[in-house]
Amino acid sequence: MTSRLQEKYKKEVVGHLMERFNYRNVMEVPRLEKITINIGIGEAKDNPKALEAAVNELTTIAGQKALVTHARKSIANFKLREGQSVGVKVTLRGERMYDFLDKLMNVALPRVRDFRGVKPTAFDGRGNYALGLKEQLIFPEIEYDKIDQIRGMDINIVTTANTDEEAKVFLEQMGMPFARA
Repeated sequence: MTSRLQEKYKKEVVGHLMERFNYRNVMEVPRLEKITINIGIGEAKDNPKALEAAVNELTTIAGQKALVTHARKSIANFKLREGQSVGVKVTLRGERMYDFLDKLMNVALPRVRDFRGVKPTAFDGRGNYALGLKEQLIFPEIEYDKIDQIRGMDINIVTTANTDEEAKVFLEQMGMPFARA
C-alpha cells in the first residue's frame, strides 16, 4: 500500500517536472531521499528525564524509534563533555517519510499560529530544504497535558534535485505551503 503523497508524486508531479525542466528520463526527476528530524536538548546534562521525554515525543511524531545523539567534542564554555547526550534525532525513509511529510504539510503546519507559509529561501544550494519548528504541539499526536516542556525541532528534507529551483518546484508540486513573496 502506497501513501497518498507517493501516489500524487507518481501521477502528477513526475509529469509536471519532466515537462517543466525537459528531463529526458524519469530517473532524472527529483524525488525525496530522506527526512531527518532533530531536537537539541541543552538541559539533558542536568535533567535526564528531559532526554527521555524528547525521545518519546519524537518517536510518537515520526512513528519510528528516535536515537539519542552525543557530543563529538568537549566545549568548556557550554560545560559540555565529549560523549554527553545532547539531543535526539530520527531519519525517515520510504513509506514513513512520505507519511510524515503528508502529515507535516496538511495537518501540522496549518496549526501554527499566524501561519502564512514556510520560508521559500531555506534551501542549501544543493536542493535540500531545512525547516525549523518552535513547538512540538502542532502535531496532533502530542497531548498538551502530557508534555513537560515546549521543544522546537529542525526538519531537513533531502531531495535528489540538483538545484534549489528544481527542489522548490518539486516541493511546491508535492504540496509544501511556501509563503508568497
